[in-house]
Amino acid sequence: MRSATYDHFGKPTEVLSISDRPIPEPKANEVRVKTVLASIHNHDLLTIRGKYGFKPEMPAIGGSEAVGIIDAVGDEVKDLKVGQRVAAASVQATWAEYFVASEDMVFPVPDSLDDEMAAQLVAMPLSALMLLEFLEVESGQWVIHNAANGAVGKSLAMLAAARGVKTINVVRSKEAIGELEAIDVKNNINTEDEDWKEQVKAIIGENKISAAVDSVGGEDSGALLSLLGHGGVFAVFGAMSGKAMVLNPTDIIFKQATLKGFWGSKLSQEMSVENKQRLVDELIDRAVNGQLKLPTEATFDLADISKAVDGKTQSEKTGKVLLKP
Repeated sequence: MRSATYDHFGKPTEVLSISDRPIPEPKANEVRVKTVLASIHNHDLLTIRGKYGFKPEMPAIGGSEAVGIIDAVGDEVKDLKVGQRVAAASVQATWAEYFVASEDMVFPVPDSLDDEMAAQLVAMPLSALMLLEFLEVESGQWVIHNAANGAVGKSLAMLAAARGVKTINVVRSKEAIGELEAIDVKNNINTEDEDWKEQVKAIIGENKISAAVDSVGGEDSGALLSLLGHGGVFAVFGAMSGKAMVLNPTDIIFKQATLKGFWGSKLSQEMSVENKQRLVDELIDRAVNGQLKLPTEATFDLADISKAVDGKTQSEKTGKVLLKP
């Protein structure tokens, strides 16, 4: 089968190549899926660079999420069958014509959900939904998060709104504000404005911010912490800047803030099947009724993997980049 492989860590455009690999056979508790579309996520690219928490054995096939059709099942698989259309995430080696996955990581998807939506339904939106529950926020409370125009940020804003949770969505440019407005997300803040913190305070009024999510690091971390309300939760989701967080200990102490690290993939793997299915069912419902929008930037043939993972393509995207084997 065709696959996008690498035999050492490095820059994705330099280490990835198309190679012919054996079609995998499912173990007793696994299914094999014929890939229809696979997503390219930031954590996939970090994995290829060797800078993610998970490091695969070499040679490796890229990718961790896809939609496809089950074409083989292991002897112990009970609830899935050949011919079912499914979405899978937090798996391995999806940038190929076939991949195998534990039945616990695979979810049937309805015909009402198109392939482009189904190919990116689980990883980022599920992370956003798990993050909302991780923060233990309730309807009417406020959450502030940066990098809000990213895949998780957009999903977080839309899914929070569907649950009645209010969000302050922090970005760094007018263009990013436009991205959020295009999917009907409200309460968007541009840090290019000198008075952006005052804008946040004006939006929330007498209310407090119950939780903050930092995906950037550096000085941006401290800026979010300074706006967190007393007793709030500060969750670290990522470090896009590549810089260590700069936090004022006075804010941590006197706000009595709780700092927590969030690793969605790990939590997903440890979550019970029943609980994960509950969240996936909610994602499907939100997507079908229009409360969750997941735009696609472009779809590339697997043969064009270098172009698909190129820095320019990834940095300029406003939706998900997909691969078609």
